Amino acid sequence: MIDVVVVDDQALLRGSFRVLVDSAPDLRVVGEAGDGAAAVSVVRETSPQVVLMDVRMPGMDGIAATRELSAFSSARVLILTTFDLDEYVYSALRAGASGFLLKDTPPAELLAAIRVVADGDGLLSPSVTRRLIAEFARLPERRTVRLTGVTDREREVLALIARGLSNTEITRELHLSVGTVKTHIGRLLHKLQARDRAQLVIAAYESGLVAPAG
Repeated sequence: MIDVVVVDDQALLRGSFRVLVDSAPDLRVVGEAGDGAAAVSVVRETSPQVVLMDVRMPGMDGIAATRELSAFSSARVLILTTFDLDEYVYSALRAGASGFLLKDTPPAELLAAIRVVADGDGLLSPSVTRRLIAEFARLPERRTVRLTGVTDREREVLALIARGLSNTEITRELHLSVGTVKTHIGRLLHKLQARDRAQLVIAAYESGLVAPAG
């Protein structure tokens, strides 16, 4: 069973998300919050695997709450917003979010996203990856990431992750087994101190391993 906390400042939306999540046999809502500060408290109390996090809320917003949660919790944060803006994508992922979806995402896709994020895979659709890259390209200051200890093969895997390829696609590209690809990804997560694939994408660009087109 995957435990979920729903965070949104609109009670009606929180209720709708609760009904949707609880309708799945393998998911359940264990807590709700109407702002970022309350979200941090609820997560401390309930220890969920996934947090559905709104961005714009009074007081502490979703990005600040995500940053605070990342400091003490292993919960994966899935950002939900009505605002399809580059700045939110990049800021949320840098804060530690594992995925980013719009609130009008079809119900089945939202439930699937919760499962993907809970399983430890960051949720970065091709469109979100493109926005992330575009945002990174225009930022005047960037954090420098060093790929210390990363092997040549791991660099190849990391570059393909940054392009948005799945494990299966990486196996075809590099002629490796799925198990070997997963091993490389596990080592990358450890060496780069990344939570999931979303953080690996950022590391790939911030290290200069791959460069934004244009």
